[in-house]
Amino acid sequence: MEVFIEKCAGLDVHSETIVACVIKGTHEDDLYKETETFPTLTKDLFRLLKWLESHEVTHIAMESTGVYWKPVFNILEDFFDITLANAQRIKNVPGRKTDVSDAEWIAKLLRHGLIEKSFVPPVDIRELRDLTRLRKKWISHLVSEKNRIQKVLESSNVKLSTVISDVFGVSGRKLLNRLIEQGYVDEADVEKDIHGKLVPKKQRITDSLFGTINEHQIFLIRQSWQHIQYLETLISEIEERMDQLLQNYQEELQLLITIPGVSKDTAAVIIAEIGVDMSQFPTSQHLASWAGVSPGNHESAGKRKSTRTVKGNPHIKSAMCEAAWAVSRSRNRWLANKYWSLAARRGKKKALVAISHRMLRVIYSMLLNKEPYKEPQIV
Repeated sequence: MEVFIEKCAGLDVHSETIVACVIKGTHEDDLYKETETFPTLTKDLFRLLKWLESHEVTHIAMESTGVYWKPVFNILEDFFDITLANAQRIKNVPGRKTDVSDAEWIAKLLRHGLIEKSFVPPVDIRELRDLTRLRKKWISHLVSEKNRIQKVLESSNVKLSTVISDVFGVSGRKLLNRLIEQGYVDEADVEKDIHGKLVPKKQRITDSLFGTINEHQIFLIRQSWQHIQYLETLISEIEERMDQLLQNYQEELQLLITIPGVSKDTAAVIIAEIGVDMSQFPTSQHLASWAGVSPGNHESAGKRKSTRTVKGNPHIKSAMCEAAWAVSRSRNRWLANKYWSLAARRGKKKALVAISHRMLRVIYSMLLNKEPYKEPQIV
C-alpha cells in the first residue's frame, strides 16, 4: 500500500496509561518501529512530547475515547498534526488485541492515510461548546425544580396553574414568594401582586390559592424555590461569558438569526457545535450526516432496509429540532409550509427531522458564503 506519512505515531489512550507506537520509513524493508508506555500525569505527557520530537514525528493519530484524549490533545496540538479518530471506524481485526497492537494498528492506518479526521474546533469554540452544554444542563434542572413545585402545589390543592398560564411569571413569582413567607395568600395580597391581564381574574386567583397547604409542603416549596434562584444566577453568569466568547463571531451570529425559528441562544449552540469554518466538512450532506439528521443508508441484495437516522452529535441535533419546531409555528414561511406538507404524509416526527436536515444544509451555505437567509418564493 502507498505510504503517505513517513514519520508518524499511534496513541492508544486510557485513563491511567498511554501506549505510543512510532513508525518511520517509506518501505517495509527499512521500517523502524518503537513502542513505549507513558502514565497520564501531566509531567509524563510532556515526556511523551519530548519522546515524539526525538523521533521527528510529524503526524499523530489517537482514538476519541471519552474525555481521556482531551488533555493529550491540548498538550500536543501545537507541535504535531493530530488526527482524532472515531473508535468505531478504526477497529482492529478480532483476536490478539492488546494495547501495544492497538497503538501499532492506529499508526499503520495513519501511515497509509486510512483514518478520517474527526472535527475538533478551535479553543474558543470548544470553550463556548462547554458553556452551551452546561447551560442546557442547568435549564433542565431548572425545569425539574419548577415541575416539583407544581407537584407540591397540586398535592396541597392549590390550583394556581389552572388560572395563571405561567406560574413562574412576574405575578406568579410574587404570589409564590408571599405563599412561602406567610403560608397563605389572601385577597388583599392578590390585589397587590397581580397586574395586567390578570387583574380581572383576581377572585379566581384568590380562590385557587386557598388549599390545604401545611408547613411541610411550604418547606419543600422553599427548598425548590431557593434552588431555582441559584440556578437562574448560574445561567445568567454563563450567558455573560458566552456573550464575551461570541464577540469574535458577531457576523456569523447575525447571519444565523435571520433564519426563521433560530434565536440567539440556538445560534450560539450552532456556532459552538459546528464552528464557523465550513471547510471542515466537504459538503452540506457531510455536515447533516455528522449532526445525525440524515436518513440512514442500509441496502443488501438490492433491498432497502432501515433508513432511520444515523447517530450523530446529539447537541446540534436537539437544537435543530427545536428550531424546526419553532419555524413550524410561524406563518407564511416556506419552511413551515414544507413541514406541514411532510407531516401530512410522513408524520410530525419525520417531518421535524427532515426540516432540521434542510435547515442545517441552509446554514452550511450561509456560513460558507457569508450570506443571510433568503426566503424562497412560495408557489
